Formats: sequence, C-alpha cells, structure tokens
Amino acid sequence: MIHDALFWKEEDNRARCFLCPHHCLIGNEKYGLCSARTNQAGKLKTINYGEISSMAVDPVEKKPLYHFKPGKRILSVGSFGCNFSCDFCQNYSIAQSRAKSEYLPPEQLAACSMAPSGNIGIAFTYNEPSIWFEYVYDTVRKLKESYPDKKAVLVTNGYIGPEALDMLLPFIDAMNIDLKSIHEDYYKKVCGGDVGAVQKTIEAAYRKCHVEITTLLVNGLNDSMEETEAIASWLAALDKNIPLHLSRYFPAYRMTRPATEESVMVEAKKRAEKHLNYVYLGNMWDTDSSTYCPECGKLLIERQGSSVGVLTDQPVCPDCGAPVPIIL
Repeated sequence: MIHDALFWKEEDNRARCFLCPHHCLIGNEKYGLCSARTNQAGKLKTINYGEISSMAVDPVEKKPLYHFKPGKRILSVGSFGCNFSCDFCQNYSIAQSRAKSEYLPPEQLAACSMAPSGNIGIAFTYNEPSIWFEYVYDTVRKLKESYPDKKAVLVTNGYIGPEALDMLLPFIDAMNIDLKSIHEDYYKKVCGGDVGAVQKTIEAAYRKCHVEITTLLVNGLNDSMEETEAIASWLAALDKNIPLHLSRYFPAYRMTRPATEESVMVEAKKRAEKHLNYVYLGNMWDTDSSTYCPECGKLLIERQGSSVGVLTDQPVCPDCGAPVPIIL
C-alpha cells in the first residue's frame, strides 16, 4: 500500500529522507537504498505500509531473546526491503527484493496478537523493521491502546535515525539489535552502513527497553578474538548484563566462504565472557545455551533444543539472591 512517509524534506526538487543515516536524496519516481521509499511527484511515499510478506508464531528465543519472557511465543511479522546490503543476508528473498505480500491494517494486526494461544505480542522481524516505520509505529500504538498487556519487539540492524528511534521507543518493550562488527570498514564493505550509527541506537535503546545484541561471526572477516573482545568490552562499558548472542555464519546469498569453525565460536564465547555476564552461541548444536547466575552458577533457565524450563519466578537468583536481568 502506498502511504505518506515521515522524516523527509524537499531539497533541490528531490526528496531527502531522514528515516535512517543514509539520508537518501531521491529523485522523482526513484527509490531510496531501502527500495521501500519513493519520490512520487515531489512527495516521499512508502510502498510497504501494511504489506506483510511473512507471518508466524515463534518462540521468543528465536528472535533471539533469552532474557525477555523466556519460554513464551510471539507473533512475528515481516514485510520487504532493507537499508543494508549484507553479502550474507539470510532473508535476502524478502530483504533484497520486493516479495509477495498482503495488506493488513494496523488495527487488524494488533488484534491478531490475541488469537494465538499464549502469545505475548508482536515481533517485527524477518526483514528490517525500521524501514517499515510508519506501519510499525501505527501498529504498536494500536497494540498498546487496545491490548496494553501485549508486548512489542523489534529485531533490527539498528540503522535508524535518532528522531525516528525516539518516536518509536516509548512503545517498544524489547529489541534484538545486530552489532555486525566493531570496525567501520566491515560495515561499509560488507553491509553498506556505518557502525557509529548502530552504536548510538544501542546506547539509546538499552536505556529505554530490554536489549539483547547479536553478532554474526563470519569466517575470516570479523571472527578474530580481538574483535570479539572489543565488541564485548564496548557492550560491558554500557552494562555487563547485556546479553550477547554470537551467531555462527553459514554461506548465504552472495557470500560463499566456508562456515565459521565451531572451535572459533567456542573460543569467542570464552573471550566475550571475560567482559559480559551472559554470552550465548547461535546456529550451533550440542552447545549449552542455558542461563546461569553469574554470582553462584545456579541454573536459572534451562534450554534444550526447543524446550525451555524457567527455574525461577523472580528476577533474582533463588540460591544467592543476586539480581538477574530477566523479564519474566
């Protein structure tokens, strides 16, 4: 559906978009880098408003969120388009092209959150939700007005302008944000963005909602122990309790280099744990993904495959009383 876009101004007979840090200057009938925002007769429009390409009820752990409503399920939706161009994109069929979609008004999607049994809310995921801004914003407002107990979640690359982020954050309960690297060259060459903007999003978001971070460790590009420690150290300077998910790379889209070695992933986890209390491995099998008290080692959340057992009913360790940052 064509819809008026926010965060733009007319400049030199073109439309300057400020939704994300790219600040695309879009000519008439042209599109921004996200392929979802276009200049039509001098007005910036979004073409993906309410256009849903993917919908499923997922475990919240799949986002991944390990410290937010563990063991629960969440209605997950996505559209099409992305403001990054990652060579390893796992959802390239919807992120890097205009996928088949169906229109669903915000109030209807908000109402859908009530249908699945035990569903805790809506997660905007699969493709980049920030370029779906107008629809996400309208939907989460409807969700909070009509179903205040339901939760709103973003799974995002974090590449969003500060004004848009500030407008959205009051309605968001949790975010998983990709921090793809700590180096600017990686972001520019592999993703088509810049790390500083993503770091600013993380800094702003973790003060307003629950935040977990995912880093995909790509074989030979960003999987050095030095970089892993630099990422963990930077996060620890904000809060050593921020959960970090280190995800194993496999060949996808335009990237054909071999999968990251399991031994590298295991060592990276050890290095990150020198700085952070909670580090998890993703895209790995036969690895311990449970949550333990960082003070006494008490098992708090047991994860075995798709099975999740929550062994505490309070955000504190039942043995030693240490606070544990888990939203139950």
